[in-house]
Amino acid sequence: MATAVARRQFSVVDYHRMVKAGILGEDDRVELIAGEVLEMSPIGTRHAACVDRLNAFLTREAGANAIVRVQSPILLDDYSEPQPDLALLRVRDDYYMYAHPTPADVLLVVEVSDSSMTYDHEVKLPLYAEATIGEVWLVNIPTERIECYTQPVDGSYKVTDTLGRGQTLTSTVLPNLATAIDSIFG
Repeated sequence: MATAVARRQFSVVDYHRMVKAGILGEDDRVELIAGEVLEMSPIGTRHAACVDRLNAFLTREAGANAIVRVQSPILLDDYSEPQPDLALLRVRDDYYMYAHPTPADVLLVVEVSDSSMTYDHEVKLPLYAEATIGEVWLVNIPTERIECYTQPVDGSYKVTDTLGRGQTLTSTVLPNLATAIDSIFG
């Protein structure tokens, strides 16, 4: 007879208590997803370079219209606090010093994938849609393509656009935010 394994779902409050208690370190590469503490993939050189290019582009082009966050938490709900590679946030004078941004604060999420595309598609994208994040870019390093998701409805995105080299990526949340795909992949 098979015995069911009991799983404990952690809340964001539990997760932060684990950090304060030293169970998880500030530098541990983990995130809270749907109540589970999950280890994130290591960051390779191509991934890091792509994130750096995107950070430079977003910072330059968003200017005073948004705050660019790199690999920092966003609080989606009581059980999920992912750390997307980049997030474009609404401007706040305190730069979110007292609380992590929530979905209402997030203009754009960017996930860069060298090996985690399936995870980003199957786990993170539905979480972002459920939280009604208005725009998500999934950057696929091996194929050098970017999938742009907009118009979240009932836990999924109604509009998907896939772009590759030779094309231009234009944000729907900040229409002046546009760049050649080639510049993102180098």
